Amino acid sequence: MKTISAADANRHFSKLMRDVAEGDAVIVTSHGRPVAKIVPLTEEDRERDEQVAAGRRLLERLEAQPVLGPLTWTRDELYDDEPYPESF
Repeated sequence: MKTISAADANRHFSKLMRDVAEGDAVIVTSHGRPVAKIVPLTEEDRERDEQVAAGRRLLERLEAQPVLGPLTWTRDELYDDEPYPESF
């Protein structure tokens, strides 16, 4: 595992990200003390992020739909072949 100072991480951020993307984990230090660990995303992380994004897209679609008031049916209508009233 590599160790880099916060100042060097700031100066060489692009290289640091390339190293992490290639699978290296990096400890970032400040005044000689470890303060952060940068690790590559796992496949599970990516899948979870995709699921969260899909859930957010679904919620946005649902929130954009008009709200329909409560629908009422009679007992006869519930057992008809057409379950929805004509006004629906």
